[in-house]
Amino acid sequence: MPVITVGRDKLFEALGKQYTDDEFQDLCFAYGVELDDVTTERQQAAKEVAGTAAEAELSNQDDDEILYKIDIPANRYDMLCLEGIARALNIFKRPKECSVTYELADMSQRQPLKLTIKPDTALVRPFMVAAVLRGIKFDATRYKSFIDLQDKLHQNLCRQRSLVAIGTHDLGTLQPPFTYEALPPEAISFVPLKQTRSFRADELLTFYSENDKALRRYVPIIQDSLVFPVVLDANRTVMSMPPIINSAHSQITLETTDVFIDVTATDLTKAKMVLNILCTMFSQYAAQPFTTEPVEVVDALGNSTLYPDLSPTEMTVSVDAINRYIGTQLPGQQIANSLAKMALSGALTDDGKAVHVRVPPTRCDVLHACDVIEDVAIAHGYNNIHASVPQCATVGAELPINELSELLRGEMARAGYTEILTWALVSRDENFGKLRRPDDGTTAVVLSNPATVEFEVCRTSLLPGALKTLAESRSLPLPLKLFEVGDVVLLDSDAEAGARNERRLCAVCCAHSDTFEAMHGLLLWIMRALGVPCRLDGEAIPEGTQEERHPDKFQGYFGWKMSSDATFFPGRQATILSEGRPVGIFGIVHPEVSTAFKIPAPVAALELQLEPFVFDQFRNRLATHILQ
Repeated sequence: MPVITVGRDKLFEALGKQYTDDEFQDLCFAYGVELDDVTTERQQAAKEVAGTAAEAELSNQDDDEILYKIDIPANRYDMLCLEGIARALNIFKRPKECSVTYELADMSQRQPLKLTIKPDTALVRPFMVAAVLRGIKFDATRYKSFIDLQDKLHQNLCRQRSLVAIGTHDLGTLQPPFTYEALPPEAISFVPLKQTRSFRADELLTFYSENDKALRRYVPIIQDSLVFPVVLDANRTVMSMPPIINSAHSQITLETTDVFIDVTATDLTKAKMVLNILCTMFSQYAAQPFTTEPVEVVDALGNSTLYPDLSPTEMTVSVDAINRYIGTQLPGQQIANSLAKMALSGALTDDGKAVHVRVPPTRCDVLHACDVIEDVAIAHGYNNIHASVPQCATVGAELPINELSELLRGEMARAGYTEILTWALVSRDENFGKLRRPDDGTTAVVLSNPATVEFEVCRTSLLPGALKTLAESRSLPLPLKLFEVGDVVLLDSDAEAGARNERRLCAVCCAHSDTFEAMHGLLLWIMRALGVPCRLDGEAIPEGTQEERHPDKFQGYFGWKMSSDATFFPGRQATILSEGRPVGIFGIVHPEVSTAFKIPAPVAALELQLEPFVFDQFRNRLATHILQ
């Protein structure tokens, strides 16, 4: 969770009250945050340099500013600065006096500033939103807090600027209207912040890669793009090149009174959230407190929208559901009053059975009724919820499928096999091409935005991981015997999530001879350990008619019959059967597969589903999943 450092005296001034450390810690605990540490600027600097608390203590001075380090929940983006922390705690303590309404400036007498998004930006960062804070009054503390909030948002919600990047500018140095474009690197030239000379865009990225530890991490975001995003004013003056750096031309100073905020993104929803947080936190210093001037943004399709959107979101939550989840018997009006302490507006419906909730733009963490219920519990006080004995008794236990997996791991080790643990994500080529299996699009779960080509799909077989491990171990003496017990992921239209996990056992044996016999013997070893008898007629189905078979009991045998899987060598492979259906396969891996994985010696492999064999000593089938 983010840790926010604020000056104690400035925070107490914003809270309108002086607290002892213990009193403030109690207030934080009641609100659901934590006072992580009490330090000073000099101590903090000494710890970073000296590295020991003892040396830091020696460097402390009485006149040094005391700092509070406050641990903030990861989704409370409105509390990433002193202004947000003070506002939240003030509303918590005095909801009627400290509640805030966020508004847009009245633009009926003048036209809003205009920003046009060019279609070429779709190639790199397609979205942009903007706003203006008029008549803002900065001092050193406010200015530092404004910059720190942007940094915290960049590291948190913006995901290291990969999703969202923020630019803030002195509007007095710019000439509207503005444009957001994507240009070739050689067409962009400007003086970046903290530099004294002009750089061409591609030269600037090289400069940061080699010389700037802070900014080099953002260079790869656009480095390989054919065009770079750039924000320009009416004079074609570069304002910023997101997500890397702003221009020195429009740099904000303590004398800045009008601030233009631009937010570029690959995710429009997060861009609007970031803009709302910035505007609501620092509009309190504007000429009209808590009022933001909107900007007209014309997107690449010509659609015009005013940003920011500070309208509250609304939802209705049942009073009975709130009390049932928390374990209380609070009346509806008390629930509505509790929500006011969390900056939410609550009003009872006409029948009194539900609360209609209005969520302000600062609380973008409130997405669902459960978030409202959590806020009611915090406002009511967890210590005020009476402990009660649950109406049902449950005992924790290991899932049968996991217990079976552990038992089989022991059996495999005793059979001379070494356990491996491989990635659940593989490339398409490893999952299909190298195994000589077709990719029909109906088997594997595909990642929409994979980080690398090695992690494109969820594995549908444990075999690629085992073969890759063999390839990396080819310098070791033969035979090599490896196994893995793990899940594969298969598309399933009947599953709630559209896919399901399936537990499997995979074993491979790499040797110069007798590999098929070794794998056949291993199958018999496993089935003996599972207590499943063998039938040699190839059917492996229980005796008796279909009506005589009990669906909740395992009544089958196991057997095998010849198969024709392209991954294995023809005539040296067999499908494993149980209760009349295939549950696995074993055989000699096809030479083309071994070559594709760069394995020089013959390989035999076995892959077996484990879920059909999860039953107790009375052969009653057991649940293999938590919700089953």
